[in-house]
Formats: sequence, structure tokens, C-alpha cells
Amino acid sequence: MRTLSFAEGDATTPRGDGPRIIAHVCNDIGAWGLGFVRAVSRRWPEPEHEFRRWHATRADAPPARDSPLRPGAGQSVPAVRPEPPFRLGEVQLVPVAPDLWVANMVGQHGIMTKRGLRTDAGYDRAAGPPVRYPAIRECLTTLTAHASALGASVHMPRIGCGVAGGTWGEVEPLIRATLCAGGVRTTVYDLPGPPRQHKIAAIGGRLAETRPLSPG
Repeated sequence: MRTLSFAEGDATTPRGDGPRIIAHVCNDIGAWGLGFVRAVSRRWPEPEHEFRRWHATRADAPPARDSPLRPGAGQSVPAVRPEPPFRLGEVQLVPVAPDLWVANMVGQHGIMTKRGLRTDAGYDRAAGPPVRYPAIRECLTTLTAHASALGASVHMPRIGCGVAGGTWGEVEPLIRATLCAGGVRTTVYDLPGPPRQHKIAAIGGRLAETRPLSPG
């Protein structure tokens, strides 16, 4: 059993040495551009590119059978398992540097917009937040196996608690029951400064942030 560590800083610049995985929560409709993913894309193009490619396989093409752990420049990466089909609860590992991966974890059903929850089925004004805790737990269980196979530590913002609309009181026990219980060194990052209120504005039927968000 590992303890869960907390640090002030940016989860896209994880502390420590050795193999590291940066984990965050994605939605199941292929949208990318709000929350923590903005910080990810500012540093590396690969996670967004691979996420969109992965999402495009969901309906009219079989999932890719090669490993999501593709080598980067000059990098040799062991395959953990073939790339899974795109769905809630699955994880895609994307290498961005030697011994550094980004884990795209599908733990959010749709996205919240001015018109309500947007999913592949349309809009629902009566729906609750898009976070799906069982899917996050499934993702974290898979991530524990990946991290153990790679000998990697895991680094993340307060996943599921930004645009996904979740609460840390629900998410933290999931992390402790999976990563920490599995012996994986795990650090949660908060951006410097006092707690911030996150304002979301609806523009043209999609959400746009008025401030940067730390949680993913």
C-alpha cells in the first residue's frame, strides 16, 4: 500500500525520476479542448492526436491491434496490451518522451453545454454532470496494471473534478483503492495560489473556459 501524495505545481511537469505516467479523464464523445487537456496539448500534440484517432475507431472500424505504447523518437517501449476498443472505462497510453506517457482515461459520459449534457444521442437538459465514477475506477484499475508493468509512478490533477463535474470526495477513495493499494507511487497536483472558482461560459452550444482549469 502506497500513500497518496499531494504537491503544488503543474501535473504536466511531473516530479521525480524514472518512468512516469500523467493521467487525466477524457469524455466518450471525442471532444478535446477544455480543462486539463489544454495544458497537455500545449506541451505535446500526440495525446490529442491519438485520442481523436482512437475515438474514430469506435463505430465503423475495428480497434487497432497494435499497442498504444508506441515508441517516440529513440524510445523503446514495452507493449502492455493491445489498444482496447474506445468506450467508457478504457485507457489509452500515449508516449510523449522517453519514460513519459500520458494516460487518456475515458471516465466522462459526454460534455456539459448550455443546452444540457451533450452525448452521442443528443442533448439532455435534465441530466446530471458527465462524470462516471464506475468508469473512472475501471480506468484506474487498468492504469494500476500499466504502471506496475512499466515500473512507473503516476501523476495527475484532481481528475474528474473539473469540467466532468465530479467531487474529490468521490474520486480520492477510488485512487486509494486502486493505484495506492497496488503499490503505485501517485501524486496529485494543485496549481499554485488560493482555491479558484471555475467559471464556464456557453458559446455557440459548446463550453468555453473563462479561466484555466487544473482538474482533468
